[in-house]
Amino acid sequence: MRYVAIGDSFSEGVGDELADGTVRGWADLVAQGWAQSVGEPVEYANLAIRGKLAWPIVQEQLEPALALRPTHLSFNGGGNDMLRPRTTIASIADAFSTVLRRCDEEGVRLILLSGANPSAHLPMSSLIQKRGDELSTAVVGRISDRPDVIQALNWPDAELSQIGYWSADRLHMNARGHHRVAARVLAALGQDVPEGWWSLAEGDTAGRPRGLSYYREHVGPWVKRRLTGRSSGDGRPPKFGEWTQITPAR
Repeated sequence: MRYVAIGDSFSEGVGDELADGTVRGWADLVAQGWAQSVGEPVEYANLAIRGKLAWPIVQEQLEPALALRPTHLSFNGGGNDMLRPRTTIASIADAFSTVLRRCDEEGVRLILLSGANPSAHLPMSSLIQKRGDELSTAVVGRISDRPDVIQALNWPDAELSQIGYWSADRLHMNARGHHRVAARVLAALGQDVPEGWWSLAEGDTAGRPRGLSYYREHVGPWVKRRLTGRSSGDGRPPKFGEWTQITPAR
């Protein structure tokens, strides 16, 4: 198996930070779980970069990913786009259709994900919920006649929307959330899911910023980047731009 992930912070793994400061995330976990399930090494690459919009993901990551000649490619995008009211849902869904078309042309099996739903814990929650619902419906509509597309749809998962699955910024999942998404992908692939991944023990959330502290630490920097046209991923290379062999744990 040769598996490559493309996308934004969701696929890069932001929120699931390891002790050395690097991020792991569901795609890394899928590669490890997949190797463990089949009992053989899996070749894994991850070109996802935080902050990317859907079409820049397609334009910058898709062809380099296909050039690696993968057997499977996972794609998610649109989480950053749907926070921009001038971006249409149809335009985001078109990006999904383009990825599917190119995977068909190259004989690559597409793993299609929808992001988890953080709206209940964020400012402008009703708008985010509405836009996310519309995007989820539009994307599913594009693949309604494609049972061969591997689907791991996280937006409808009410359990995953609970605060215990989210990091301090409330926008990115924590390790518990990333493990749940990885469990869903592995199940969709027909692979064994390691025990406990669907719902790890909940960590301590007492120290999370609230009120003005939350806005100062997380909302303010996000707004500043929007106003200055910068992205959290500017100048950031992919964490696994070439194949990395993931071997079964012993």
